Amino acid sequence: MNPVDVVRGDGPLILGLPHTGTWLPENILAKLNARGRVLADTDWHIERLYDGLLPGATTVRATFHRYVIDANRGPDDASLYPGQNTTGLVPITDFDGEPIWTETPTAAEIAERKAKFHAPYHEALAAEIARVKAKHGVAILYDCHSIRSVIPYLFEGVLPDFNIGTNGGTSCDPRIEAATRDICAATGRTYVLNGRFKGGWTTRRYGQPQDGVHAIQMELAQSSHLASETPPFAYDEAKAAALRVPLAAILKQLAAFAPELKV
Repeated sequence: MNPVDVVRGDGPLILGLPHTGTWLPENILAKLNARGRVLADTDWHIERLYDGLLPGATTVRATFHRYVIDANRGPDDASLYPGQNTTGLVPITDFDGEPIWTETPTAAEIAERKAKFHAPYHEALAAEIARVKAKHGVAILYDCHSIRSVIPYLFEGVLPDFNIGTNGGTSCDPRIEAATRDICAATGRTYVLNGRFKGGWTTRRYGQPQDGVHAIQMELAQSSHLASETPPFAYDEAKAAALRVPLAAILKQLAAFAPELKV
């Protein structure tokens, strides 16, 4: 299987989907324990949630699971949130801090996964950003994520429905941040800007507004669109339909900013 799936659009927006893949090569799957094989930390159904929301958007989607290697972590495995519980480039535990492997991946195996999975994803993403910027004079990367709403190992309490990350306002033009926040606020749902999730390595690496590349991460609480945050992690059509309305509004508004953001 190709590690990355790209669907090219002619608009200024790119949707990054690093954590929706569920494919694990057999040799890697064989080393997961029973808990790991549940794949609980998948961004369940996010590709379905965003499907068709903005005609002309480009999508770059990792087909491999984050337990193979996390496409939203840097290849140097530096922590995105120093001093806080998190998972690394190749997770050793799940989001509850529980081991997921019968055999911990070796340094050699991690290096191989970088070359076979992590690098191709980011090569594809960088290529699409360059293509879109060449066409429009600007590229806007919207990184799509979701996570369970209650994970004591990672954060206290219940996560807001909308978790907007702009690396403290540095990864995109202020208008992109403000419009996203305002649309979320208008829904009456819970939201936070640069809270527990400030944007992963993708947002921080590619978000260079001064160079005409803007990046923003949206981490959705899975309770907002799943019937249950436990297996089988079923998609809730009614919840999702309601959530797609503000998500579509966000994407449409960000795309509308593009002519004003040309460099």
